[in-house]
Amino acid sequence: QVQLVESGGGLVQAGGSLRLSCVASGRTFSNYALGWFRQAPGKEREFVATISASGVTTYYTDSVKGRFTISRDGAKNTVYPEVNSLKPEDTAVYYCAADFRSSSTWAGVLRQDRVDAWGQGTLVTVSS
Repeated sequence: QVQLVESGGGLVQAGGSLRLSCVASGRTFSNYALGWFRQAPGKEREFVATISASGVTTYYTDSVKGRFTISRDGAKNTVYPEVNSLKPEDTAVYYCAADFRSSSTWAGVLRQDRVDAWGQGTLVTVSS
């Protein structure tokens, strides 16, 4: 099993940036893809982005494309999503998720029923 711990959330003004992080432990870091989801108040959790196990491929949902950059550092077992040009509608709890079954270069829409491990989430609040 793998443990995922997110951090980096907080309160930021619209137009600002945040760099989140997710530290993974318990399984060889380079063997699984990592995704990000978010859940806004009163809404269902939705997919945001994925980075492949190898780190060479990324995929972003349309609502964050161009503003969201995800990377991973194997030396630190950490994945870093950086969000720029934040909007109030980006306010949500952001969750890190692990997918053990995809190929090393796969990065696409990660279905929630394919997630093998979840982090506890980190809250991002964007003020207008």
